[in-house]
Amino acid sequence: MRLFKVITPMTAAFVSVAAATKAVADDLLPQLPVLGAPVPDATALQTPFTALAREVRFLDDLLLWIIVPITIFVTALLIWVIVFHNRRANPEPARFTHNTPIEIAWTVVPALILLFIALFTFPALRHQQIMPEADVTIKVTGFQWYWGYEYVDHGVEFSQFMLERDELADYGYTDDLYLLATDTAMVVPVNKNIVLQVTAADVIHSWTIPAFGVKQDGVPGRLAELWFNAEEEGIYFGQCSELCGIAHAYMPITVKVVSEEEYLAWLERQGAQFADAPQAEQPVQVASSN
Repeated sequence: MRLFKVITPMTAAFVSVAAATKAVADDLLPQLPVLGAPVPDATALQTPFTALAREVRFLDDLLLWIIVPITIFVTALLIWVIVFHNRRANPEPARFTHNTPIEIAWTVVPALILLFIALFTFPALRHQQIMPEADVTIKVTGFQWYWGYEYVDHGVEFSQFMLERDELADYGYTDDLYLLATDTAMVVPVNKNIVLQVTAADVIHSWTIPAFGVKQDGVPGRLAELWFNAEEEGIYFGQCSELCGIAHAYMPITVKVVSEEEYLAWLERQGAQFADAPQAEQPVQVASSN
């Protein structure tokens, strides 16, 4: 039994049948390596698998190189003041109140540092916030405490629940992926622009995949957007990143990145509707990115 789910028997039966059907469809996907997952005892960001994530990692490293010298400098100043300007070492303190060169320096230097950071930050923000032409558009809805997905161009909808420890093996996951793996996965093609429309049905949730460098709050009554372009086929995990209630820690995210052919086959197994196909027997093409 999954934690903290209160549903009627009829709804429970529906969810069970839908999850079983989805599991069978997912079983037909190829075996994929786990690429985006937390590593025990690690302290750095996850390995980036999108251009957005590489920009985030670069900014993180850049800021680290800036704040470490500043922290050391400020700590050294504090030690100097404690040692040489305490009451015993300096019984008669100086009476001056201003030093114009120092005041100019501590205003101009931080301003230049912030300007330098902005030169790299603003282009990265612009890259994240301006949506490209979508190859795949998916609406993501956060619920207490699971995720709902709708492939808006194909009429495919399903929900995503966390797997209990004794369910992991049935879905092809190892025990170390407990609290990360889900019964269904958001399946997307590799090297395509994926645009997500993120919202919520009850309280604020946050959809994030660290390996993609994306995070977006889902706010009830509002529709926000994020995008990514995954560069390698594999399985990627995330978590709801906005405190959303008692089971906040139990609504993980699973994304499977597959080839375009596997993605189209997966859509067909979901009973997808292809409005752009003139005949059912003709192959369906995913829109090419510009």
